[in-house]
Amino acid sequence: MKRFYKEVSVHAADGGYAILLDGKPVKTPMRRALSLPNAHMAEAVKSEWDAQGEDIDPASMVVTGFANAAIDRVADERETFVQNIAAYGESDLLCYRADSPDPLIERQMREWQPWLEWTEQNYDAALIVVSGIMHKEQPKQSLLNLRKAVEAMNDFQLSAMAKMTHISGSLIMSLALYEGKTEIDAIWPALCLDELWQEEQWGADSFAQKHRDDRYADFKAALDFLKLV
Repeated sequence: MKRFYKEVSVHAADGGYAILLDGKPVKTPMRRALSLPNAHMAEAVKSEWDAQGEDIDPASMVVTGFANAAIDRVADERETFVQNIAAYGESDLLCYRADSPDPLIERQMREWQPWLEWTEQNYDAALIVVSGIMHKEQPKQSLLNLRKAVEAMNDFQLSAMAKMTHISGSLIMSLALYEGKTEIDAIWPALCLDELWQEEQWGADSFAQKHRDDRYADFKAALDFLKLV
């Protein structure tokens, strides 16, 4: 699509912030009002529209994309999003440990166990650790408490958390970032612990590295959006 506007501005109205293109409000793909919850997010969306060249590239407008998803998808399917995000608590990455070799077991314990302990203290949600890949049913009350934490999020937060849990496989780590208890660069190696271990043993694979870098970029984009909320 060719750029069809010259000026981008922000307009506060009806408890939210609209983006105006030559004075006309931007709509979502479902033709709903693109109403943003705060000025920081509105300025980020404005910057994305401002930065467009002769051709509009939707893929370059990440904040706009997450906001559109919150308005067009999460608002209509909120229960589904809550369920899908909370479901990661049933099979969280941090709960499934290797049964060998000992150095890998020790590394997983060192890097993952503190976050399980944090989850128990912060959400009253003790989770069971499993050695191997066999599924283990988690305590129902723990899962209910984690679900309540997800249910408390607004649509914009759910839009980001859906992407973060999908990429990481960990509701716990995503909640830690949501709560501001850590930063992405501090825990990304822990989220990629198993594959980094394999690289240490057998050498790096360029395709695997690129895939990890792409996941990091997508994860960070979702986290950056979450912080705007």
